[in-house]
Order: sequence, then structure tokens, then C-alpha cells
Amino acid sequence: MLERDYFGLTYKDSDNQKVCLSVFLSVFLSVRVSWNFSFNVKFYPPDPVQLSEDLTRYFLCLQLREDIVSGRLPCSLATHIVLGSYTVQSELGDHDPDELGCDYVSELSFAPSQNKEMEERIVDLHKTYKGMTPAVAELHFLEIAKKLSMYGVDLHHAKDSEGVCIMLGVCNSGLLVYRDRLRINRFAWPHILKISYKRNNFYIKIRPGEFDQFESTIGFKLHNHRAAKRLWKVCVEHHAFFRLLSPEEPPKKFALGSKFRYSGRTQIQSRRASSQIARQAPYFLRLSSKRYTMSRSLDGGTSTGTMPLMQTLSTNRNVCANTETPLEGVLMSSQTITAETANTTTTTHITKTVRGGISETRIEKRIVISGDTDIDHDQVPVSQAILEARQQHPELSVTKVTVHKETEVSSEHPLP
Repeated sequence: MLERDYFGLTYKDSDNQKVCLSVFLSVFLSVRVSWNFSFNVKFYPPDPVQLSEDLTRYFLCLQLREDIVSGRLPCSLATHIVLGSYTVQSELGDHDPDELGCDYVSELSFAPSQNKEMEERIVDLHKTYKGMTPAVAELHFLEIAKKLSMYGVDLHHAKDSEGVCIMLGVCNSGLLVYRDRLRINRFAWPHILKISYKRNNFYIKIRPGEFDQFESTIGFKLHNHRAAKRLWKVCVEHHAFFRLLSPEEPPKKFALGSKFRYSGRTQIQSRRASSQIARQAPYFLRLSSKRYTMSRSLDGGTSTGTMPLMQTLSTNRNVCANTETPLEGVLMSSQTITAETANTTTTTHITKTVRGGISETRIEKRIVISGDTDIDHDQVPVSQAILEARQQHPELSVTKVTVHKETEVSSEHPLP
């Protein structure tokens, strides 16, 4: 997996809280209690469609399915049904009662409280997806999941200044405050000047508003010192990944304060690297979901159950080595990008297809170079146009040059 900046290894600490493995220390120094690692999404992308590879989107889908089944990502009944139907299409393909049987949906897991009515409505939707590829089904799944209110929110138990129990959520846009499962406040990253912790207290310094003269500091009380430090680290990493162009330089050797900094690539750097991926789309085996008894709600209550999807996947070392053979001539994805300058319009059309078990990526670029002077169609400087196109994209070959002459319409007519 090349787009690995969104993922990380996690383990449970002595407080039974999920902690991401530190990249600064060795495994022996980082982990003191548990040796059970799981592969999880660390940074949830705001727009999963911008991920370049289907493999990355599939791993994100696995994490979201686990979040939904465990209750960390609450959904309405209608959303459970739609997401469940796309999950069935991705894992089992087209509806075929002769091959799948009658109760094939009941063997999969879609929600914490799954019932027969939900499964029947999922089957009804699944029947309408004939011909939809797994990659397309996962794209539809992500388009809906990213709009859920708790998408990508990392929750932490805390208390406000009055001692009321609340939950602090860290996400790509900032810090969220929940009380009784309702969001009561939101602090966007641009409005936060400073984050800090002292003992078991966590502080944020807020930029003054339009009618405020001074900065304000808001404090929250966490369970202990480790919980406050954990929340502070999560905020530092999320702010750096989603807001900075590049990670901050590590502090000097004798600098005061914590030396912890986010050291990975930021989202901007990751997207830039993803745009340069030139390999063929890798084949991988999509695993089937299992029924779960595990449930975790917004207030943090948990009950035991089977191993989560992402953790199960991480223990299968050959998951990306296995292959599946899609149908011949199947269009996996299609994307069109248009860029314009003062005198040039570049249209890039990227298609990924599978023919005879071989993945084919075709990139077509159309470069339109316009000018203000009249063009003599008998004496067109074709060589100059080819040279300019090759200079802009040396990795491509110019197969056709077409010259169009357009007459500019008078602009004296007033606009309505």
C-alpha cells in the first residue's frame, strides 16, 4: 500500500485506551502492557474519492464498517440499509439467489442491532446494483459515510469546568465537544492558537472573535495525566496532518517544553505523492464480513466480541498477495481533470480497466493552445505546437495536432 500516511498501528495501554504506536521509539520502548497490535485508520480523509488507489479505499471501508458495527459511527436506519447494500455488492457481487442462497445477508454484519427487516430492505437494494463493480460500490459507500456527523472523530472522556461529563472529539476540522451524545461546541483549527496540558488538565487558547479584545483559554479535566497527554498528542498530529504544508522541524536539543512533533507526511504531501503513482492497480482479495457481538456506543461502553475487520485483516499476511479475477473488459474507475492557463487548456482523462485479467491504465491528455493572431491554415506552425506540448509533458507522446479557428464575439452587448 503506497498511500499509507492515513494508517497506523495501535495497541491498548494500561487504561485500556487505544494508542497509536510512536514512530520515535522502538516497539520495546513504546509498548509496556499489550503486544496485540491492530492496523487502523489514523487520519480519516475528508474526501475519500481523492485517494488514488482502490486498495486504500478498501482499507478505509473496512475501518468504517468496523466503526459502524461497533457503534463508534452512529447511523440512522436508512443509512444502515444503504451502506449495508453497498457492502454486500462489494463483497458478494451481483444478486444471485441460486448461488448465494436465501439468507446470505444474515451472514454479514451491518449494524450493532441488526434485524430481519433491515436485512430484507438491504436485499431489495442489492438487487438493483447488477453490474456494479466492488470498487464502484466502495466509492458509493465512502461518499455516504464521509457525511456522517461522527465520521473520523476520535473521542476522549473529559469533564468541563463545572465538572459535567463530556466527550472531546478530534477530527480533521478541529476539536468537538459532546454532551449526552449531542455536539454542543466546535473549535476549528484556524481559531485555536495553542493547545497544551498540565497534569490531568487540557487547555486550548482561542483566537479573539470579532467583538472580543483578548484571547481566551478553555480548560478541560481528564481522567489522569496520561489521558491529557494522549489527547494533546492526537491534537498535535491532526492539526499538523490536515493543516500544515509540511511537518514542523524538531525542536532544538536544549529547547524547553515537549519535543514531540508530528514527523510523517502531511495530507498535502501525501496527495502530491499519490498523484505520481504510476504502477498498475494491484489485485487484492476482499474478505467477507462476519457477525459481531461487540458493541461500543458514544459514551464509551463496550462489550466483548470477535476480532474487528481491520485487525483480522492485519493478521493475514497474504491478503494483498491473493488475487481475484474480475470480468474481462470491466471499467474500474474513470476520472477527468481540466486545468487552464492564460493560453492553454489541458484536459486529462484517466481510465482504469481490466481486460483478460490484466489491469490497464490509460491516460489521455488533450492540450489546446490558443492565440490572438489570425491563423493561416496553409502555414500553421505545427512543429512549434508539438514542441510546446512536449515541453509541458515530456513523458507523453504527441499523436495528433488539430488546429481550430474561432471568431471572438463582440462584447459590447450589456449583460443582464
